Amino acid sequence: MQTYPTTRTNTTDLVRTFMARTYSWMAAGLALTAGIAWLTASNEVLALQVLNLRMPLILAQLALVFVLSFGAQRLPSALAGVLFVAYAALTGLTFSSILLAYDASAVTAAFATTAGTFGLMSVAGFVIKKDLSAMGRFFMFAVIGLFVAMIVNLFVASSALTLGISVVGVLLFAGLTAYDTQMLRNLALSGIQGEQAERAAINGALALYLDFINMFLFILRLFGIGGSRD
Repeated sequence: MQTYPTTRTNTTDLVRTFMARTYSWMAAGLALTAGIAWLTASNEVLALQVLNLRMPLILAQLALVFVLSFGAQRLPSALAGVLFVAYAALTGLTFSSILLAYDASAVTAAFATTAGTFGLMSVAGFVIKKDLSAMGRFFMFAVIGLFVAMIVNLFVASSALTLGISVVGVLLFAGLTAYDTQMLRNLALSGIQGEQAERAAINGALALYLDFINMFLFILRLFGIGGSRD
């Protein structure tokens, strides 16, 4: 009976340390993305060069996501960290076009709403008792369905479909935020430590970063109705 409180305290400390490390990586990535997006949008020559290289930059982003997602638990944590920072930087370059396409008020409102929603859903995922692991397959197919709908909308250009996609996108990535947070908490509860924990924290930061970024983009579309620049 003497060892239970100590074990429980140690587990709590491990979870707290792991989650703090994960959110630190995520916050650093978001800050880097926002900073580079603002600096790029503020420089007309650089912004034009980025627009001309938009497709290669997007392909580079996709390549980094695949490498990190499928190799994060095999890569050295230092290399995984460098790749995550590189991905956040590339995202900042491509996101500079958002600051040029939307009014600052729409971007600010979308970011604030995303931050609030992300925070609430992340807390919910951390404290909720219900096991969300069974939702993983649903979320995977939902993301695929959403992607297909977005491709279709490129050809039909339906405003109603755009609105529907945006609403579903917000709800989907809000749900994924809770799901990913719970999965990360469960991983921390397994007692992961050391180099393995650092790699897992970077991989978890990437998942949460993607949840935040995608939720922001869909919310921005909603706030940007009537708020985009001509």
